Amino acid sequence: MSSEILWKPDPSRFESSNLARFSKECGFDPHDYNALHSWSIADKGTFWRKLWDFTKVIGERGSIDFVYDAERPMTGSKFFPEARLNMAENLLMRGEDADTALIEADEAGSYRTITRGELRAMVARVANGLRQSGVTKDDCVAGILPNRVEALVALLATAAIGATWSSCSPDFGVIAILDRLGQIKPKVMFASPTYLYGGKVHDIGSRIVEIASGMPGLQHVVTTGDAELSLPTGISLHNNEAFGSDAPLEFERVPFSHPVYVLYTSGTTGAPKAIVHSVGGVILQHMKEHVLHGDVQQGDVLSWYTNTAWMMYHWVISGLSCGATVVLYDGAPILKTPLGLDVTPLWSVAEKARITHFGTSPKYLAVLADEGYKPGEWHDLSALKSVLSAGAPVSPHQFDWVYDAIKKDMIFASISGGTEIIGCFMLGSPLHPVRRGELTVKGLGLAVAVMDDRNAPVIGSQGDLVCTEPFPSMPITFWGDGGYERYMNTYFDARREIWTHGDVAELTPNGSAVIYGRSDTTLKPGGVRIGTAEIYAACEYFKEIEDCLVFGAPISGDEEIVLCIKLKDDVALSPELAKNIRSRIREQASPRHVPHRIHAVHAVPYTLNGKRVEGAARTVLEGGVVKNLGSLANPECLTEYGALDRSHAA
Repeated sequence: MSSEILWKPDPSRFESSNLARFSKECGFDPHDYNALHSWSIADKGTFWRKLWDFTKVIGERGSIDFVYDAERPMTGSKFFPEARLNMAENLLMRGEDADTALIEADEAGSYRTITRGELRAMVARVANGLRQSGVTKDDCVAGILPNRVEALVALLATAAIGATWSSCSPDFGVIAILDRLGQIKPKVMFASPTYLYGGKVHDIGSRIVEIASGMPGLQHVVTTGDAELSLPTGISLHNNEAFGSDAPLEFERVPFSHPVYVLYTSGTTGAPKAIVHSVGGVILQHMKEHVLHGDVQQGDVLSWYTNTAWMMYHWVISGLSCGATVVLYDGAPILKTPLGLDVTPLWSVAEKARITHFGTSPKYLAVLADEGYKPGEWHDLSALKSVLSAGAPVSPHQFDWVYDAIKKDMIFASISGGTEIIGCFMLGSPLHPVRRGELTVKGLGLAVAVMDDRNAPVIGSQGDLVCTEPFPSMPITFWGDGGYERYMNTYFDARREIWTHGDVAELTPNGSAVIYGRSDTTLKPGGVRIGTAEIYAACEYFKEIEDCLVFGAPISGDEEIVLCIKLKDDVALSPELAKNIRSRIREQASPRHVPHRIHAVHAVPYTLNGKRVEGAARTVLEGGVVKNLGSLANPECLTEYGALDRSHAA
């Protein structure tokens, strides 16, 4: 495996970075990360207590750090059973009133700043409104809101009173939202009757009414703007600006394991699983990742292109707890114009806001590269310290592009974890070199390993990504009847008391990792398991390909690889192009990765969270029925996959 180094830390980082200072406080040499990591697993209670103190978590920690359960070491052990704390208190009560807390920007060019004092006052008022509406720490509050200040205020107000928050993006359909938020039966729902995307203002007022009508237990709807909605009898309508009264900012401290967020799986194999996360687990995991792994400092500016439903929204807003400013961006990251694609919006904001940590996805980077756009040549990115990418594996050649097109002297961190842990198993480090195509380090406090079919840990070969020891941000449960059993079956059925994450990965001798894709999309031609990421990476070299999807299809007791490509408007799938694609895959990956069938398609199916859906395409190709079309952004495209004819493949 290639381990070409693209960036190295300056020696001064071994003195000045948060990770170096934390290492020294714990008695370790900052150059010996392996020792620090091993200790963080071996002495869990001390590690997480030290992290609590180092990051100045606000709350009462209690005298017990960790309680080990010998019978159920992973699922029965407990962290900080005596602790009491509040999520909103930790995000809001850092810095002075005059410090900038938020920068709100959108695709239309609007831009405003919100100070910490202004944010505190907004949250206090809305928290007062929730209390007046009868919401307690045992209730749920929902949001259907774009990524603007109002969404974050509603979240923080909910957290301030100790209640549980859950959200969906306003572009989700009625069924998709009810499949998610309907599970938790919120007492109050915040909603925006309109949202901006792609140069258009979309009116979803009627959709909000339909959702409210189908939401059991809903008592109040709070809308942004002056919307006149005809809600069902028994549900009160409020305007957000008039919701609540000026009141002192008060926080209800709750136990460490109290639910703060409910997030959802993609739901492509059935109803979305509602994952319940604890207040203590979220705070500690995010503080560790921002402060130690991201080296976020007071006054830094964090951004991540995300909607309000994705876990990265919850992740990036935790930057407030580090004293950083958080950028909220609403709308499309790339705009269609008569002259072509406008790829500048996010970078214009990055320059103006002096963003230090810029979060994105491999797909976005691929579009920039395809357009020949180099942000570093067009924008002042002198403040930029780090670019981070999540959501899918980053191809090795994209690492090259990032350092060539964006900035050479910075950290590029490909990170991987998931909604299930609301954080990362593998991520970046200010003290490690960035290696081409690799995720830099295992997260502190996480006993990450790769296991083969023998359940033996392996290095240098592919296997299942697992975690063998408990950590605070494990879910409490899945919401609803039978939720805990479903949770156990999802992550602990394959290996007793070992978290099996569902990714195919490889650990390197350097301590870094490569993610090859999801286990449920793994290809097995000839019985040999291979990941999809290398095929996707090879396809990115072809400017003719706009998008693609790869999956396995059964044939005569074996499996063949099917590659479906969406081509640019003026391109046809010629024998020569198919030959070149196969040649590139063979050279870049291996002969086993070469697709047996290549089909031209008009669209690639995606989830509402923007992830390819290989399983759905395979299901319809085999004549099956996809269980939950409401979880797909474009379910209509699956009809084409059901009609794919092997004899017509290239």
